[in-house]
Amino acid sequence: MALELKQSLRLAQQLVMTPQLQQAIKLLQLSRMELAEVINQEMLENPVLEEIGEEEPIQTLTDEGEGIEPSKTEDTYEDLDWEKFFDLYDTREYGGRTRGDREDAPSLETTLTKSITLQEHLIWQLRLSNFSLEEERVAVQIIGNIDDNGYLKQPLSFIAQETGVSENEVEQTLKRVQEFDPAGVAARDLRECLLLQLEQWGIRETLPRCLVLRHLEGLEKKDYRKIARAENASVEQVKEAVRILAELEPKPGRPFGEIREQYITPDIYIYKVGEEYVIVLNQDGLPRLRVSSYYWKILQAEADSSVMARDYIQDKLRSALWLIRSIHQRQRTVYRVMESIVKFQRDFLDKGVGYLKPLVLRDVAEDIDMHESTVSRVTTNKYVHTPQGIFSVKFFFNSGINRLEGDEAVAAESVKDRIRQIIAREPQDKPYSDQEIVRQLREYNIDIARRTVTKYREQMSILASSRRKQV
Repeated sequence: MALELKQSLRLAQQLVMTPQLQQAIKLLQLSRMELAEVINQEMLENPVLEEIGEEEPIQTLTDEGEGIEPSKTEDTYEDLDWEKFFDLYDTREYGGRTRGDREDAPSLETTLTKSITLQEHLIWQLRLSNFSLEEERVAVQIIGNIDDNGYLKQPLSFIAQETGVSENEVEQTLKRVQEFDPAGVAARDLRECLLLQLEQWGIRETLPRCLVLRHLEGLEKKDYRKIARAENASVEQVKEAVRILAELEPKPGRPFGEIREQYITPDIYIYKVGEEYVIVLNQDGLPRLRVSSYYWKILQAEADSSVMARDYIQDKLRSALWLIRSIHQRQRTVYRVMESIVKFQRDFLDKGVGYLKPLVLRDVAEDIDMHESTVSRVTTNKYVHTPQGIFSVKFFFNSGINRLEGDEAVAAESVKDRIRQIIAREPQDKPYSDQEIVRQLREYNIDIARRTVTKYREQMSILASSRRKQV
């Protein structure tokens, strides 16, 4: 068949993603803080945009020509006791220092503190130790390859290659570094870490060492009877040795890790006023925008101005108006989506997690006559404050679990909460298996498979029954 080129006309409709439309879609999925950053960036790039500031208080000025005297109840500068004022200003009442301690008080710089890292702590001990220059160079390389948990992850061959010494010399230096504080640091695995701690703490009992050397897997399963038979000891002796091992730190570097707390500022607040719920969008930190009147006047002025300047202003003006319109549209969409969620999840707001209903994006999309993708973007990266606590907006969307009787399903989050309650009241010496949890859930009219219970338990970071057993 011969190939040929020809022209043809075709009429078709398709959605063109203009930059303005892409910007409007992007704004939907931004959190409040991210939206504030975008607005501030746009204000830097677009001179037409300006922020509506807070109204300044009206100040009443006296007119000297009219001879208005200040009120006698007001303090004037002439009546101010300057000596007493500076005395008070120099005290702690105004954030200063008293005269008695102004020479002895530390400066502001000396009161600042910074958490020390594990590597800094080890290097400090290294400088105080009697290492040769060659050993110190190897020790620095070892310390640099210790992770946040306190373990040496790189093989000795790698460190030997980096430092140009033999593996035997690296091994000797490593043994000296392992004597540093915290106990167990620079170990290559959990077994070595525990043995180092037993040695540094002066624990000479043989049974704890035997448990670490030969029965770590059995300890994880808490199979104490089997361990007792293997070591020719009683179960009570094994339990006593386990109590000793429980005092050890499996992650020596944990005390030096920085604890980063993540604070959540809700994007939406839900308050109960009487019998109704009121939705309030968090506008704190969001600049209120308007178009600068200065540039409006330039466009409306009759005076001739350069075509390039007018085109530039018109382009920035269209961009500013589109941004303002997109932000307002975003706020209305977020409000409508949250209003629909409140309607579906009113029982949760009244009674708690146990009354959360199954909900999917399609339900909300059909309720407010929007596309599912729009609802999905609105619920991304946003948190809501409710009478039951602070939750991600995605929290309200979850699958349903069938009941044994009745047509109404129960939400997956409600099932997780029920599993959490069952495990919380289980006997510590004989925790419930996943099959037992299934049986108890059936008493609450919840039809669920054992593998689903296992999946939910793992999602909640709850150990298996064999590992939850208390000694």
